[in-house]
This record gives sequence, C-alpha cells and structure tokens, in this order.
Amino acid sequence: QVLLVESGGGLVQAGGSLRLSCAASGRTFSSDAMAWFRQGPGKEREFVAVISWSGGSTFYADSVKGRFTISRDNAKNTVYLLMNSLKPEDTAVYYCAARTKFGLGFESEDFDYWGQGTQVTVSS
Repeated sequence: QVLLVESGGGLVQAGGSLRLSCAASGRTFSSDAMAWFRQGPGKEREFVAVISWSGGSTFYADSVKGRFTISRDNAKNTVYLLMNSLKPEDTAVYYCAARTKFGLGFESEDFDYWGQGTQVTVSS
C-alpha cells in the first residue's frame, strides 16, 4: 500500500516558522517529482511548490516565493517544506503529492499519490 504521511503542522503566530514533512512508504519515490499543495478555508486546492526527483529543480507559487523552501531526502523517502515568515493567509491544510510520470507538475491532476494533509493555522 502506497502511503504519503504529512506531519509538522500546527498553530503558529504570524511571522513564525514551521517545517512540514512528508514520509512516503509502499514504493520508492526517489524517481518522482514531489509537490506541496494547500487548501485554505472556502478555497480550492492550490499549488505551493514542486521539486524534481534529484532536488535540482524547484518551483514555487508567487505567493510563497522567498518564504518557503521545498527539499527532499531520497534516502529517507521524505520531502520537506520549510515555511518562514508565515502569514494568516497561509492558513490551510497542506498536502504532499507524488508524480510518477516524467517531468514536473503544477496542477492537482499531474500527481498520482496524495497524503491526507496536515493543518497549518497562522494567527495574526
């Protein structure tokens, strides 16, 4: 059974930081692009960041560029999202996703496996 399990969410004040982790099991994701998406209250799920299988390429949504950093440790089958300078508008459930096809993706339909999500709440 393929599983992606996110952790590290929580409640933080504006300006604070959190690091999310996504641990994969059931298959090796070292050849897959991995991404983070988020869904805020009353909003549709949106792209946050993506990283290539090697970690050599990363892309970010404009809303998080310069504040968030995506990284991965293929030996641990884990992808991370370091979130700095958090804002109330970053409040959302954060999901990690894996893409088994060649290349990167930026839309939900580009990804094949999803985690259950972890809640991030930023207070003002």
